[in-house]
Amino acid sequence: MNGQQAGARGSAGNQAGTPAGSLAGGPASGLPGSSIIVTGASQGIGKAVCLELASQGARLTLAARDAAALEQVAAACRERGGEALVVPTDVSQPADCERLVRQAVATWGSLDALINNAGIDMIARFEDVADLQLFERLMRVNYLGYVYPTYHALPELRRSRGRLVAVSSLAGMTGVPTRTGYAASKHAIFGFFDSLRIELAGTGVTVTLVAPDFVLSEIHRRAAGPDGRPLGHSPMQESSIMTAEQCAHHIVKAMQKRQRLRILSLRGRLGRYVRLVAPGLIDAIAARAVRLGR
Repeated sequence: MNGQQAGARGSAGNQAGTPAGSLAGGPASGLPGSSIIVTGASQGIGKAVCLELASQGARLTLAARDAAALEQVAAACRERGGEALVVPTDVSQPADCERLVRQAVATWGSLDALINNAGIDMIARFEDVADLQLFERLMRVNYLGYVYPTYHALPELRRSRGRLVAVSSLAGMTGVPTRTGYAASKHAIFGFFDSLRIELAGTGVTVTLVAPDFVLSEIHRRAAGPDGRPLGHSPMQESSIMTAEQCAHHIVKAMQKRQRLRILSLRGRLGRYVRLVAPGLIDAIAARAVRLGR
């Protein structure tokens, strides 16, 4: 199968007579037959989101750069009762994002939701960074890689009164040492989508921001070190952090409820308010979290 073809439709999870665009209803609306684009779908959180959605009968368009990995995810989605279209995509390229949306709509007939999830990480103190192009790369993927798909998807989402979902991070709500460029890109996501939400008032299109804490995924091993190259290992205490599957469950629930913001850890939820009165304490908590890797 290539990027122009959809897989065979799974029978499980699809209700007879459920039209495409069922997500366009109220907060309790279901997923069967809904057309959903997921970026960063080849691994980690994105892959887990696709499998969660497939089990509910969604029609998925999977986007990432690794075509072979996408095909494997697509096959797993079909086994779970969903439908899947693979569109190899570099979200940092506007033309790729335009093609992604065009192929999704051509295949499924509509677009009900866009889940922006693609991202890269860095783990290095700012003063140790040897190649400043790392910061440009982080912004192109983590920030513009959300802006470009959103721009091309928005006309279709206005037609379906659909959902925009942006997977950001707690690093988009506070400072995080060794993640300066990553945190900056995640702060940009909050600024963009909070502003866009206001512009979209009255259109029926809703904007959901999700802020995970540390999540068990490949992003940590692939994080850029001081020289800009992948670290190749994870500094996290992986047994102590949220799994990608747990994170995906939260993302799907937040999308279904058209929730404005979903913060996925207690320290993140409490930290929003503690920061107002004791910002130094939040700085210390962030430094400790990075030091301990959890």
